[in-house]
Amino acid sequence: MATDAVTAVAETVQKVGINVDELVTRFSAVDYVVFALLLAISLGIGLYYGLCHSKEMADTEGYLLGGRQMGTFPAAMSLIASFMSAITLLGTPAEVYQNGTQYWLIGFSYFLVTPAAAYLYMPIFFDLRVISAYEYLELRFSKTIRVLGGAIFCIQMAIYMAIVVYAPSLALSQVTGINVYLSVCVIFFVCIIYTTLGGMKAVLWTDTVQVIIMFGAIMAVIIKGSIDVGGFDVVWQTAVNGDRIEFFNFDPSPGVRHTVWTLVIGGYFTWITIYGVNQAQVQRYLCVSTKRKAAAAIWINCFGLFALLTICGYAGLVIYAKYEHCDPLTSKSVSTPDQLFPLFVMDTMGQIPGVPGLFVAGIFSGALSTVSSGINSLSAITVEDFIKPFTSRDISSEKQAKWSKWLAIGLAALSIFGMVGGPLLGLFTLGMFFPWANHIGALVGTFSGLIVIFWVGVGFQIEKALGRIHLTKLPTSIDDCPRFNVSEIMTTTTLAPSTTTVPTPTEDPGDALGIYYLSYMYYSALASSVVVIVGMLVSFATGTRDPRKMDPRLIVPLGTRLGCCLPERWRSVLNFHVGEEFDAEDIDGLEMKKAPPPSNGHHHDPGHENYAGPQLRSYTELDSDR
Repeated sequence: MATDAVTAVAETVQKVGINVDELVTRFSAVDYVVFALLLAISLGIGLYYGLCHSKEMADTEGYLLGGRQMGTFPAAMSLIASFMSAITLLGTPAEVYQNGTQYWLIGFSYFLVTPAAAYLYMPIFFDLRVISAYEYLELRFSKTIRVLGGAIFCIQMAIYMAIVVYAPSLALSQVTGINVYLSVCVIFFVCIIYTTLGGMKAVLWTDTVQVIIMFGAIMAVIIKGSIDVGGFDVVWQTAVNGDRIEFFNFDPSPGVRHTVWTLVIGGYFTWITIYGVNQAQVQRYLCVSTKRKAAAAIWINCFGLFALLTICGYAGLVIYAKYEHCDPLTSKSVSTPDQLFPLFVMDTMGQIPGVPGLFVAGIFSGALSTVSSGINSLSAITVEDFIKPFTSRDISSEKQAKWSKWLAIGLAALSIFGMVGGPLLGLFTLGMFFPWANHIGALVGTFSGLIVIFWVGVGFQIEKALGRIHLTKLPTSIDDCPRFNVSEIMTTTTLAPSTTTVPTPTEDPGDALGIYYLSYMYYSALASSVVVIVGMLVSFATGTRDPRKMDPRLIVPLGTRLGCCLPERWRSVLNFHVGEEFDAEDIDGLEMKKAPPPSNGHHHDPGHENYAGPQLRSYTELDSDR
C-alpha cells in the first residue's frame, strides 16, 4: 500500500502586509526599563505602607478600608482604574476601528449610572457601615442569600482577573515580543506583594499612579499618531469616507448589536452592576469618611471614564486613518483585533526609545489596577462572608486583618470568570427597592436569573460557532499594503493514490433561536429583570414582608430621594410606608458593632460607628423566633 511522503524545503516567500517580526525588534532595553519603572513604583508604594504604616493596618477596617479616612481623589482614581482594564484599553480602539463610533454612546449611560450609584445604592451600604456588600443580603434576607451572593462574586471576579491579565499579555507578546507567561507572572507577583503588604491604602495610591500613566501613555500615542497621518481633520475625514462615523442608530430591535438604545439603556444595566453593587467598587465608597465625599468620588469617576472612553475611541479612528488601505487583520499581520493598538504603536513610534515601553506600562497599568482591586475585594468577601459568619467564637480585628493578607496571596491564583453581574444586580435591587420580597423569592430569583443568562450567553456562542449567527464588520482594504520577503520552511506532502472521494457537506446551518440574537449589552438588564420578576412572584406566593415593620436602613427611600418636589402624601406612597411601625427593640439580638477604641495610634472618627455586621440577625431568623 502506498504511503504519503513529506518533504521540508526552505523557501523565500513574499508576504503582503506589515512585517511584525521586524517591529518586534524595536522593543529595546530602554522600553523594558520604562516598563520596569512602573512595577517598581507600584512595589514601592506597597512597601511604604506595609513597612512605615503597618500599625494603621493592624485591624480589618485599616487593612481593607484604609481606616475609612482616604481622600476623595485617590478613591475616584481607583474607581476609574478598577474596571477600566487592559481589555478595555485595547478593545475600545479595536471596536471603533472595526465597527465605527456608535459604541462611544455608551458613555452617556455613565451619566445615568452615576446618580443611581451615588444617591440610591451607595447610601445604603454607607449607612450600614458594612465591609462586605454581601452583609446587606444577610440583613435583608438570610445568611444563605449572603453566602450565595458572595460565592457568585468570587467566581466572577476570579475569572475576570485571569482574563484581564492573560488577554492583553497574549496580544502584546505577539507584537512586542514580551513573553506572555513572564508578563502574567510578573503582574500577579507585583499585585500580590503590594496588595498584601500595603492593603487598601496601597491599592488606592497605586491605582492613582496607574491611571495617570494610562492617560499619559494613550494621549502620547494618539497625538503622535494624529500628527503622522496629517492631523485631526485628516483622521476625521478618513473615518467619514470609511463609514466609521455613526452616532444616531435608533433601530429599536434588541437584536442589533449597538444602537442608541442598547448602549444607553443596556449600558446602564451593565455599568450599574459594577458601580452599584460590585464589592470592589463598594469597598472604595466606604474608604472615605462621608457620603458627600463618596458621591463626589463617583462623579469624578464618571467624567474620568467618559474622557478615557473618548480618548480610546479616538485612538481607533487614528488607527483606521493609518491602515485605511492596509488592514492588518485582512492581511494577517495580526490575528486578533486587540493586537491592532500595540501594532500601531510599534509601527508608528517603535523607533522612539521608551515610547513602546510607556505604552506597555499604560496597558499593564489597567491590568495591575484591576487585579489589585480584585485581590483586595476577594479577601474582604472571604473573611466577612465565609469565615466570620460560620465561626462561633469572636475573631479579633487584628486576626481578621492577618487572614485577609494571606487570602490576598491565595485568591490571586483562583482567577476565573462568569456571566453573573446581572443576577447580582437583580438580587441587590430586589432587596433595596422591593420591601415585600422575602428570602425564598431572592433565592429562586437569583438561580432563575443565572439559568436564563447562561442559557442565552452560552447558546449565542454555540450558534455563532455553528455558523447560524454572523457578526458583520465594516469594509476594509489591503490595496496599498507593502510587500516583504521572508524565509519559511515549506512542508510538501505527496499524497498516496486513493480511489475514495469523500464529499464535503454543505448543509444550510439554518437559523438560530430568536433570543440568541439579543445584543450582549442587554444581558445584565435581562438577568436582573428575571431575578426581580421571579423574586417578586415567588415572594407573593410564599408570603411577603410587611414594609411597615422593615428596618428603613435596608430599603432605598424612593420618595425621599426622587420626590423632593412632591407633596408629602406622594413621598410617603413612594417610600412604601417602610419603617412606619419599625421598633428597634423588636430586633433584640441584632448586636450593634461599634468602632474599636483608638489603639496603636489608629484613630477612628467618632460618629462613624459600624452599625451592621455579620453578628446581625436577619429578618428571616427573627421571624422564626416569633
